[in-house]
Order: sequence, then C-alpha cells, then structure tokens
Amino acid sequence: MEEILFKHGFGFKKKFGQNFLSDTNLLRAIVADAGVTQNSTVLEIGTGAGALTRALAERAKRVVSYEIDRDLKPVLQESLAGLDNTEVVFRDFEKEDLAELEEYLGEYSVAANLPYYITTPLIMRFAEEAEKCLGLTVMVQEEVALRLAAKENTADYGAITAALAQRGTVAILRKVPRNMFTPRPNVDSAVVKVDFTKGGFAVKSSKAYKAAVRCAFLSRRKTLENNLVNAFRLNRETAKEILRAAGVEEGIRGETLPPPILGALADVLYERGIAGN
Repeated sequence: MEEILFKHGFGFKKKFGQNFLSDTNLLRAIVADAGVTQNSTVLEIGTGAGALTRALAERAKRVVSYEIDRDLKPVLQESLAGLDNTEVVFRDFEKEDLAELEEYLGEYSVAANLPYYITTPLIMRFAEEAEKCLGLTVMVQEEVALRLAAKENTADYGAITAALAQRGTVAILRKVPRNMFTPRPNVDSAVVKVDFTKGGFAVKSSKAYKAAVRCAFLSRRKTLENNLVNAFRLNRETAKEILRAAGVEEGIRGETLPPPILGALADVLYERGIAGN
C-alpha cells in the first residue's frame, strides 16, 4: 500500500486522523474477528488506502466504505481494482442519515480502523440509533478500548460503557502496537468487538436510560441520591423513593452500579414521568 500511496503523491492529513494498516496477517485477523462470511454486508468507516477494505471484500458479500478524503480516489481506484462487491462513498459519514443508510444496507456489521477523532461519538451513535446493525469490530485507541469494555466501580467505567452494555456485549480481542501503523501514532491501539446479537437488556425507554446513565455519572464523587436531586430537580425524599423502587441502596455512587441496575433506575424514572416521556 505504501508504494501506491507514494506513486500517487499522497500526503497524510493529521486533521483526518489518518493512520493506515497494511500488515496482511493483522488485516485478515480483524476480518476473522468481525465474523465476516460470504453472506455478510459490511460497513467500513475510513477507507484509507483500502487495505482493510480489500481484506473485507475477499470474504464478504458486500462492502460499503466511507472515506472523507477525496485525495485518496486515485489510490483506491488502484488498490481496490477488480472488486465488484465494493462501493466507496466519498462523504463525511458523520453527516449521513443513519436510518436512510440502513434501509440501503439491510442487515449489516461495522468493521473499521476508526479515525481516533470520531471514535467515541461514532460508537455512541450506533449504540443509540442503529436498528439493523449486528455489531461493530473496530480498531480504537487502547485507552478507549478499556473504557468500552470496563466493569462497574472501576476508573474506566463510564457512560459509553453503560450505553453499549444495554445493547449487547463488548470484548477486547487483540492489542495492536503503534508501530503497526503508517504514520506511527503516539498511542497503542486495540481491536474491540461490540456484539448487538448477544447480551443486552430491555428498558422501557431508551431516552430514560440515557438520562439515568447521564445522571449516574454526573458527579462521580457524589452519591446517586445527590445526582438525582441535581439532575432532575427532585426533593430529597422523592430521590430516596426512586432509589428504593429501583432496588438501590442509600449512599451508593452511580459508577458502582452495573448497567442492568441503571436500567431498573431508568424504568422507575420513566414510570414516574421524570425522564424519557
């Protein structure tokens, strides 16, 4: 891939978070991690030089890949030559209507070496909005991977952890050192798999769950009772009643609660017309 980039005079752009992979064994491992089969439709975000795109296309039925940098057009015309199951869309994925895209894709999975600067908002978007996505297998910064897969009552546990846990399961599959990328970033990375087909739990209102999670992490040093009072402008006795109804002990801090208990809290808030209505 480096030869093709050099041939077309491509210059890496820091603003797009361009750190490309080219190791064939690693690329094939990511495709295997994603569970891609001949029946799979795969959405990729950040085509780059097309190395992962080609590896995906060799296994998948269909690949739709988004790339924001139009300077990569001649590179991709060469690196993806001969692939009739691959479509590269030169647009900013963040500006796409996800509902419309899902109508076009049908049931699909995401596989991507994500640009670092869009990692968290992009993953949150799939967790909160996607309806036909089976899951995501994505390369992210190692510190982000630790947050995505964190357990309650740890420093890495936060709102994004709880959001993903409500939809499915999260696992860190492999760590990837920084020297595997061109250009070399300042941090190590990891491949994370988010599976929307396993685990997860139902809530009465996704909006109420989001509000409950936001409340739980409003101030990590304060009790959940105090956060309820501040987040929803409740009097203290009402906050205590809500905690009792959700099965939460007094004096508990929000970051100590596992996601299903946050779901129970969300349901109580919804039933009482406090959130998600």
